[in-house]
This record gives sequence, C-alpha cells and structure tokens, in this order.
Amino acid sequence: MTDGAPGPTSRTYFSQRLRLHYVDWGNPGKPPLLLIHGGRDHCRNWDWTAAALRDDWHVIAPDLRGHGDSQWSPDGSYTMAGYIYDLAQLIHQQRLAPITIIAHSLGGNIALRYAGVYPDAVVRLAALEGLGPSPQMLAERATKTIAERMDEWIREQRGLAGRLPRRYPSIEDAFHRMQEENPHLTAEQARHLTAHGVNQNEDGTYSWKFDNYVRAWPPYDMSGRDIQLLWSRIACPTLLLYGKESRFGSPAEDGRARPFRHARV
Repeated sequence: MTDGAPGPTSRTYFSQRLRLHYVDWGNPGKPPLLLIHGGRDHCRNWDWTAAALRDDWHVIAPDLRGHGDSQWSPDGSYTMAGYIYDLAQLIHQQRLAPITIIAHSLGGNIALRYAGVYPDAVVRLAALEGLGPSPQMLAERATKTIAERMDEWIREQRGLAGRLPRRYPSIEDAFHRMQEENPHLTAEQARHLTAHGVNQNEDGTYSWKFDNYVRAWPPYDMSGRDIQLLWSRIACPTLLLYGKESRFGSPAEDGRARPFRHARV
C-alpha cells in the first residue's frame, strides 16, 4: 500500500473467551461494510479493497479465530458454529447491523450462514467461492460412515499435533513461499501479505500466523438440508462469485444457487 493514506486501526473484541482482532478503516458515519477473509488468510488481504471503498463505507475487516492476530482455539477445534458465533458477536458488540458483507471462501461460507440465521441484519452480501464443496464432492463424502469420518479426523488431528509451524530463516524466504503458492499475486501484493501474515519467532525465524489446526475440518457439520434452508432464508440481494480456475465449479450449473431467493451468479 503506497498511496500515502493512513492505514487501518487495530482493535479487539472477545468471543467465547477468545481475544479476536479486527481492523477498522474509519469513517464511522458511513454505512458499515464487513470484509471477511478465507482460510489461512488474514484481514490485511482486503487492504486494496478497503482502501478503494473507505471513502464511502465504514470498512471493518476481522481476523477469524486461529488466523492473523486473533487468538487460537485452546483445544485446536474450529467449527462453523464457532466462526458464526464470532461474526455474530462482532456485529452485535459493535452495533453494525444492518450491514453489507463481502466475504471470500471460508469467510463466505460463514457469512452466508449468518445471513440465513439473521436475515434482517444483512442488507447486501457478496460471497466469493463461499458455497463450499460441489454436490459431487459432498456426495463422495456422504459415502463414508460417521465412524470413518471420526477416524480420519482423529488421525488428522494427531498428525497436526506433531506438525510444527514451518520456520523460514528470513521474511524474504517467507515472501518467496507466498509467491510460489499464489502465482497470480504481484510482487508488491505478495510482500504486503507476507509482512502482515507472519510472526517472528524467538530464534529470529519467521512462521505464518495461522494455527495449523485450522487445516482440519470437523467430522460433522450442519446437514446439507439445513445449510440450504439457511440459504433460502437470506433476504438481501446476494452475489455469488466464483473464479475461472475454481475447483468447485459454477453454483448456477451444479444447483447450489437454487435455494437462494435473491441471488445472482
């Protein structure tokens, strides 16, 4: 970010005893706009979007639990119910409703479900890759018994327990890793995201801020029917975006957009 304008202010709030972080781009007299990042990302992923919108909106971007500068869950458990509660608490505590939300990936999944629980609290919603797996992928998962899913989750948790955060000798090494994993980013973008996405360890090395346990998805979630019911309750105009290289495909073609009453793909 090199436009010379001041950056956002870091703030905190509490949810289920966790100290969670968000950035506030000011302009509280304008309509509130919430920007929610995806898995293993952080709130500063939205800096370019926030900078472009801050004159017309009161922009707030949270770090999800286990991400960025928010605390990690003590038990290493990350559920959709927990994420939704965190979002509900931020909106409730800061009195942001009615609010506009733009959210990506995991953040989109959270926002869409929240908007189904509280349809009057959201006036506009854009979700980028936020619908989750395609029906085909969900059908493949459904062939596994709960015992098989629990066993997979337990083994995955054990693996993560022994997986130490990767340490990079320098922030430059972390920057190169960011570029390798995200080839569409410019060098400036990759460097900015790296600077805000790592902590320096006591020995001088650098590690990503997110908790490794966020990689593990719980063996159970809301049923597909319940999720679709929440989607059908969303009362605001909704934009469902997906990328040309999306691994989940078009929600208009695979039926995921069907439950929405006011959605455009």
